[in-house]
Amino acid sequence: MSDAAGSLTHSRVLKIALPIVISNATVPILGAVDTGVVGQLGQAAPIGAVGIGAIILTGIYWMFGFLRMGTSGMAAQAHGAGNRAEVVALLVRALIIGFGLGLCMIALQVPLFWAAFQVSPASAEVEGMALDYMQIRVWSAPATVALYGISGWLIAQGRTRAILALQLWMNGVNIGLDLWFVLGLDWGVEGVAIATFIAEWSGLALGLWLCRAAFVGRMWYDWAVVFDRARLKAMALVNGDIMLRSLMLQAIFISFLFYGARFGDVTLAANQILLQFLEITAYALDGFAAAAEALVGQALGARNRLALRRASLLTSGWGLIWVLCLSVVFWLFGRVIIDVMTTSQEVRAEARIYLVYMILAPTIGIASWMLDGIFIGATRSKDMRNMMALSFAIYAVAIAVLMPVYGNHGLWIALLISFVARGVTLGVRYPALEAQAG
Repeated sequence: MSDAAGSLTHSRVLKIALPIVISNATVPILGAVDTGVVGQLGQAAPIGAVGIGAIILTGIYWMFGFLRMGTSGMAAQAHGAGNRAEVVALLVRALIIGFGLGLCMIALQVPLFWAAFQVSPASAEVEGMALDYMQIRVWSAPATVALYGISGWLIAQGRTRAILALQLWMNGVNIGLDLWFVLGLDWGVEGVAIATFIAEWSGLALGLWLCRAAFVGRMWYDWAVVFDRARLKAMALVNGDIMLRSLMLQAIFISFLFYGARFGDVTLAANQILLQFLEITAYALDGFAAAAEALVGQALGARNRLALRRASLLTSGWGLIWVLCLSVVFWLFGRVIIDVMTTSQEVRAEARIYLVYMILAPTIGIASWMLDGIFIGATRSKDMRNMMALSFAIYAVAIAVLMPVYGNHGLWIALLISFVARGVTLGVRYPALEAQAG
């Protein structure tokens, strides 16, 4: 085994993965505080406004997630190849793209928000407050989207402790200002928005400071390298493929909710609660997928097939241990988790009927989640796009065949089949990924 492959140890995987897992665990806390502080106003409308406004903005920002994934894979490969100039150039490109997309979002806020309210209408009072909230927060869009690029760049080098520090800072600032602006100054919904606005811009400042080594010397403004046409084209192709793949994945989950609505409000609510189990699983596995992105990308950049294979096996092995633990937790405590999420006896009873699918989902989905990280690290974005298209088609067929016969059970089985399809189709393409390392 080569030195590079031998240096890939269990401790190195955990060093990269665990800070991301901890970072993700802080995300729900911020949402709970946002809801809690406006809840102290004693009115329902502000709670709904913050909830709807945050969901709409998160959904829009989610479309720009390709910037994190694309930057991670390409920067990891440049890092593994020892190409410092390209590593720095990728950060600058990501920042320019992030700022550009954020400015476009500011410019297009009126039609974007109008379209969002057409999809998810609410009362006039809630929509008015939500619009006030979003019109403040949208001005931090350049910072938020640019932070995707910074996060991907840091992951590429295995600097996930910096991402944890960044997340803790932003959440801490946000929570502190939430309490001051809403409870202290009585600014209401606008106070929550201003708190987030300040937290996101301060997060960008901290992110740039964490990347400060890239701005030492002249490489960061070597515009011939930064704007190299071939590299810009490659970045655009990778990001475009990842965006299409992500849209198809989102379409699976959106259609799942729409199909579930056919079975009535109780079943729809039960499905929504159970999807939170999948969200927990995704958050937990994100750290190990990020480790795969970094280590696989670095190994591919170094043209080291043994290191690439070892990176894939080690990260996936730890991911498997993690999901097996989650399946056990869901088996033992799933009913308790459901009861915490809702007080409706009808919804509780309905969710328990389908809990078995959540017990199975982490283990069934492990291959799809980990291979996503591996393929992102290798920037095999065309494979990701094509295999997602095939998996989406398989999901559609499963829906058409199973749902009319088995109802909501058929819907859940079709979703799990989509996980299997993603894992199998990407697995078939894995040998070609290894061959790419030479």
